[in-house]
Amino acid sequence: MNRPEELAAWQLFRWNWVVLGLMAVALAAALALTGFSIAPDSALKPAAIVGAYIGYAYYSCCRRKDSDPKVIFILGSTGQVLLIPVLMPPLTYVAAAADLPMQDAALHALDRALGLDWMAWFNFFYERHALLVATVLAYSMIGWPVFGVPLVLGWTRRYRRLQEFTMAFAIALVTTTVISALLPAMGTYDLLKFMPDPEVFTPGAYLAQLHDLPLVRDGTMRHLSFDSLAGIITFPSFHAAAAALYLWAFWPVRWVGPAAAVANIAMLVATPIGGGHYFVDVIAGIAVAAFAIAAATAIANRITGRTAAPAFAAVPVAAE
Repeated sequence: MNRPEELAAWQLFRWNWVVLGLMAVALAAALALTGFSIAPDSALKPAAIVGAYIGYAYYSCCRRKDSDPKVIFILGSTGQVLLIPVLMPPLTYVAAAADLPMQDAALHALDRALGLDWMAWFNFFYERHALLVATVLAYSMIGWPVFGVPLVLGWTRRYRRLQEFTMAFAIALVTTTVISALLPAMGTYDLLKFMPDPEVFTPGAYLAQLHDLPLVRDGTMRHLSFDSLAGIITFPSFHAAAAALYLWAFWPVRWVGPAAAVANIAMLVATPIGGGHYFVDVIAGIAVAAFAIAAATAIANRITGRTAAPAFAAVPVAAE
């Protein structure tokens, strides 16, 4: 690596390890200070996958004379981004164990004050089978950009934006976890005492939360497994935060940006139904993403000494 942008991106890549290291320390401390534990054998698969990506990235960087920065950043950043949702889900369970008062009534009241009717929103999609199928698909798309963002940004040599995304992704997940501990909620389906016909639609992710969250709050669930961890955050919605982060990451790439906008707006639309979220959860998730992007960009600028640029500005790419 000899281009200034590549060197700056590599510097940020190494600093992202500091962020991930702090998350790992927080997890280790949380497990040591609470009654929670994690099944060791359940960590083998995620550790092997992350290790393979990171290991080959460092091998290419440090051992191969013909190493390609694209390969290094795509594989290395994929490993880092994959590590974030490995470290954080156990912490969401520890955070939920604080067992602070539920805020469902307040969140629902905020929705109504904004003139937003969750049940009307649900019925609009539920009564239109094609839209309901599209909603299920859109809500499930949260996972693929974890691979897509490093691939697209790495292939187009937007290495700096890739490192900023990694840092923003981590900041957003930490922020949602902290807020969810302070303002826990069970979600709309539980508050409204409503569940759709399972023959037509089942909010699978929400049902996992509905099972795990009460057990965590009453102290029954303390032994965790990476194989079965669910997303137990209601407010703010990490689905909404992720959609905003993905849109920001893909936006500079002209041949991907418009498609990413459609896909991630669809995920935002699907979030209240797929995750049993209040509308204010979605609004708060977008706000968390905006905060994470601003924080990551400011930190990156401070580290590299660059002047701040608008969040959705085009990212220059050096000539081949």
